[in-house]
Amino acid sequence: MQLFLPADIAQNYKSGAQRIRVMTEYWVDQSVFCPNCGSDLRQFENNSPVADFYCEKCYEEYELKSKKGAVGKKIVDGAYGTMIQRLISANNPNFFFLSYDKNSLEIRNFLTIPKYFFVPGIIERREALRATARRAGWIGCNIIMSNIPEFGKIYYIQNGIEVSKHKILDRWSKTEFVKTTHDIDAKGWILDVLLCVEKIGKEEFTLDEVYAFEGYLKTKHPNNYNIKPKIRQQLQFLRDKGLIEFVGRGRYRLKRG
Repeated sequence: MQLFLPADIAQNYKSGAQRIRVMTEYWVDQSVFCPNCGSDLRQFENNSPVADFYCEKCYEEYELKSKKGAVGKKIVDGAYGTMIQRLISANNPNFFFLSYDKNSLEIRNFLTIPKYFFVPGIIERREALRATARRAGWIGCNIIMSNIPEFGKIYYIQNGIEVSKHKILDRWSKTEFVKTTHDIDAKGWILDVLLCVEKIGKEEFTLDEVYAFEGYLKTKHPNNYNIKPKIRQQLQFLRDKGLIEFVGRGRYRLKRG
């Protein structure tokens, strides 16, 4: 896999944004396979309203977001209302995120996040544009990357190092149990508790350490008044799905994929 953006194909474009768009889309078209089935991807015609790439074999669709420097905690996206509607509809693409070095055009990180990891809790509503703006009143949004569990971030390139195709396909397949959870609130609980487990930062952790996130989870789910029982329920679910294992006496172990 080529680890640099192809500058030569964008020489005829004057706008920096256009050059980056052309280079990144070309690179994905030439280099990236579908993480769901391993087949080649195809690029949609320009200005597709939903996605940038699709797989001819399994029909998964992907939207590409690019950013210079680090991926960071937030990714700027489009209209807030449109994004929320997409999250609760069937017409929601998976995402590719690409970060690159501005000077060398080296690709530092390239990852995919399956669409079923996108729940309203990871979308931040931006302030409406001022009355003096060309699109006065328009409300955009940010994707809060730090609210997505690391389990759902599947890297092709991480910190400049390529990941094997076998590992990418394996990582994707292990996330698919999230897709079968159709209720968006239930899905939010699964992802939020998994995120809390990851934030503990240890391979082995205790139930009390997860309970320490009770206040955080209450802010995410204000209509639930039984946070601790819900935590135990989600830990049981994650254990059944093979993400964690019960060690004994209120202790668990996070499995690393």
